Amino acid sequence: MTIGKSPRRSAPDSSAPVPAEESSRAATGGPSIGRQLAKARIDAGLTVDQVSTRTRIRVPIVHAIESDEFERCGGAFYARGHLRLLAREVGLDGEALVARYDAEHGGPAARPTGPLLDTGPIKVRDHNRPNWTAAMVVAILAVVVLIGYNLVGSSSSGDQPGAASAPLPSGVSAPATGSPSAQPPAPESSVAAIAAAPADKVTVKLVAGADKSWVTAKDGNGKSLYSNNLEAGQDQTFTDPKKITLVIGNAGAVHLFVNGKDLGPAGQDGQVVHLTYTPGDPQAG
Repeated sequence: MTIGKSPRRSAPDSSAPVPAEESSRAATGGPSIGRQLAKARIDAGLTVDQVSTRTRIRVPIVHAIESDEFERCGGAFYARGHLRLLAREVGLDGEALVARYDAEHGGPAARPTGPLLDTGPIKVRDHNRPNWTAAMVVAILAVVVLIGYNLVGSSSSGDQPGAASAPLPSGVSAPATGSPSAQPPAPESSVAAIAAAPADKVTVKLVAGADKSWVTAKDGNGKSLYSNNLEAGQDQTFTDPKKITLVIGNAGAVHLFVNGKDLGPAGQDGQVVHLTYTPGDPQAG
């Protein structure tokens, strides 16, 4: 027994995890991003519901951001957009918050390596390219006219021998002698092009309504096809042999057309949806 010595205290465990908020405060010397937004909102006299209505960000997402739980945003791209919208409503500098977010979470995300679809104005179609869909319609009509002509001609020749045959429509060749039917004329190459949805592929068209949305699209191999804002009135079309995977923010502002079928709005206003489509009758995954 040793007199005059107090028990030795154990050193604090340096390997224990530090909460994200305490780590952020230690790094910046101030409150976390979420705490700043919450305090500014309260100082502005706004409720979470009011901020959600003005920014179209769902109430659970607003609560998560004010608690520094950015994984609920669905990715760094959406987190930055939410921070800018919330900062604008409560009177903070959105770019400063985004810069701090990037510093605390590893910097801005790398741009997609795959080709992005053009988000500029809708281009006028090249009318010098062949229109195979219209050509097929013309060919089918020609076949119908030929069949009708043969039926009428054979009936007239049986009832009235020697009667003159009716003239064929313009652009339709007369059937060969002794042949029950004739092949339709070859499609002309000068017909204008019209977009058609191939039956062996998945084709997804997104049309933004009166408000903008955030859209990311990937093909069947996971390659990024699009990652950008879809402004009001704009549209984008994606095609792949296997599947198209979508993440749509503010889903109520986007109208869906899949494999030629109108599916209506992608979701509710302010909702973030994850959708997958494959060839055939469109069923969201």
